[in-house]
Amino acid sequence: MNSNTYMDVLSKATYREFAFRAASVAEAVAWQQRFRPRLRQLLGLDAIAEHAAQQPGARRLASEQLSDHVREEWVLETEAGYWVPFFYLRPLRVRGKIPLVVTPHGHNKRGKADYAGVYDSPEQQREAEANDRDIALQAVRQGYAVVAPDMRGFSGLRRREDIEKDANNSCRTLQMHALLFGRTLIGERVWDVMRLIDWALGQPEVDGDKIAVTGNSGGGTVTLFAAAVDTRIRVAAVGSYFCTFTDSIGSVYHCECNYIPGLLRHAEMYDVAALIAPRPFMAVHGVEDRIYPISGTRFAFERLREAYDVFGAAHRCRLSEGQGGHRYYSRDVWPFIAEQFGEAVGRKPAGDKSR
Repeated sequence: MNSNTYMDVLSKATYREFAFRAASVAEAVAWQQRFRPRLRQLLGLDAIAEHAAQQPGARRLASEQLSDHVREEWVLETEAGYWVPFFYLRPLRVRGKIPLVVTPHGHNKRGKADYAGVYDSPEQQREAEANDRDIALQAVRQGYAVVAPDMRGFSGLRRREDIEKDANNSCRTLQMHALLFGRTLIGERVWDVMRLIDWALGQPEVDGDKIAVTGNSGGGTVTLFAAAVDTRIRVAAVGSYFCTFTDSIGSVYHCECNYIPGLLRHAEMYDVAALIAPRPFMAVHGVEDRIYPISGTRFAFERLREAYDVFGAAHRCRLSEGQGGHRYYSRDVWPFIAEQFGEAVGRKPAGDKSR
């Protein structure tokens, strides 16, 4: 073994304690019950919970009625003294309970703004729409309530010095600090999503039995791990992330925020995703993605389908391939989510003017 063969040799030599080996539904459920608490520990969620706000606060900062939806700006105290900004979008006309979609974003210093369709210029809008980055805006135009948060390390949640020098993110420093306290940055982002779901369940229009999470790249990372540990999430649509750890973050240069110490001693990415089964799962991926290679994605997907087969739920596990690179592809996402929620495919609220 040398520096160039390190990953390959260790990957082949490591016995993964929580690799999915179940042959029946009973075995699969028992495996999930053992692995899910261990994954929480690896993410640092138990350590984060020790600092949870006892009575978390929430403040609405602004509200604006647009042509087809209302956009509110909020902050939520997800840990004692730590406030996460988010947009809450809801259709202009809501009749009864509606599903909730949470849309964590990835490496983008504009954070939630692109997802919610808030732009500083026509050029920003054209670029975001051309790459399907307006995920939260798309979701509310499907008739869903939407929480679009900033993720730690980006936008207003960067460190002050990184904001002042207009750095893209604060991931490295925040990850290193998190590790010192037995946490991970992925775990902190997942924690925020879980607390945002808590908040959203208190909104009168939200149907707590119909919760989906979808995001791209780093947002896909959060989507996968949040759905793996939080069974309230009924549908997960993972954009530009699902692959194998070995083929992606173990072989291609990635931001430090992607790493969870010791995880490959326990499981590969498809094993983590098997914690979602039999709940609906979609991987959305570009065939020319160079940092999460499509070959690894296809291999991981076939392994994941084996787990869904054990549950008798292979029809709920899908791969949607886009003919491009590392970006979101919404084509199949909204029909998939609508199908799982028993909604009319392509349903839009009255007054919708989306493309």
